[in-house]
Amino acid sequence: VQLQASGGGVVQAGDSLRLSCAASGGTINTYNMGWFRQAPGKEREYVGGIRWTGVNTAYANSVKGRFTISRDNAKNTIDLQMNGLKPEDTAVYYCAAATKAKILSSLLTPEAYVYWGQGTQVTVSS
Repeated sequence: VQLQASGGGVVQAGDSLRLSCAASGGTINTYNMGWFRQAPGKEREYVGGIRWTGVNTAYANSVKGRFTISRDNAKNTIDLQMNGLKPEDTAVYYCAAATKAKILSSLLTPEAYVYWGQGTQVTVSS
């Protein structure tokens, strides 16, 4: 499965962005999906995840209430709606896929994922 993240850009604090992750070469319908981000000089950090059924989601405390993950299994895509962006949200954002056998609470680290997209840059100016 190949993942392609898109939708990044340069915005001002308080603005919104919607990132998308499209899959090809296979279906992500049976994968739990996650979003991560990595700022310069920092480790890749968990942003949130969504179960393969689309019913359950989880978020890092830093984005809870501002970011929303959704998926459209018919289109083989997941989205990350980001509202109320802050300068500290500036990072390269990655989507990733993990096997459905794992529960969301076990999918907080990059090592839990088997497929990764190439990332899309989000820059939030103050």
